[in-house]
Amino acid sequence: WKLANFNAGQTILDLGCGPGFCSKELAFMVGNEGRVIGVDKSEHFIHFLNNLKDQYALNIEAQQADFNDMILQPNSLDGMYCRWALAWIPNPKEILLKVYDAMKPGGRMIIHEYYDWSTLQTEPRKSGLANAIASCLRSFKESEGEIDIGRELPILLEEIGLRVTSTRFMLKLAMPSDFNWQWPKTFFRSYFPRLIETNYLNESEVRSALKEMDELEKTKGATLCTPLMVEVIAEKI
Repeated sequence: WKLANFNAGQTILDLGCGPGFCSKELAFMVGNEGRVIGVDKSEHFIHFLNNLKDQYALNIEAQQADFNDMILQPNSLDGMYCRWALAWIPNPKEILLKVYDAMKPGGRMIIHEYYDWSTLQTEPRKSGLANAIASCLRSFKESEGEIDIGRELPILLEEIGLRVTSTRFMLKLAMPSDFNWQWPKTFFRSYFPRLIETNYLNESEVRSALKEMDELEKTKGATLCTPLMVEVIAEKI
């Protein structure tokens, strides 16, 4: 946000805001004279965001909407923050063009997305866990979005008329004692069972994978490399 010069008094779009944790921090940043627009299609998340707004008396406009249906006024945005949202939709360029039209000249987009999800791996390697991770990736690749949309962003943003001002990789190596370990741990427990319903895994494979994750967590010196992400910042000329 500092690299993009997000500041007090600005209007910032939090695209795919989820429960609004970043919307809250952005609202503190822009202050009473600024405004944050949080957009998410989940009714539950928007309800949570509205509670945050009321609890902290923040200038947040919460929109429950699909990105295709969100309402943005022309020349109204100083910036946009988007994390882990474009990978799940079939038309990221169309949505970014919609945001582009709502941005003021000089406004900046910050986007965090996966560059290479396949870097998710462990040491020591566990065959059952590795199989389940590969099945996750296969399910993503066969969905309507592009899980590794981050690698396409610099070209895509230049094509719609922005100037890319900054790019950097975002990668973490987690150990069982680290807080970073909790993301893959909770993700595996949540997502692996869902792959049974879609026939990417069976119940035995899920049990084996989760058992191996528990074993890995008890292994001294074990590491987990998270999926490689990229941050791209681009400015409307």
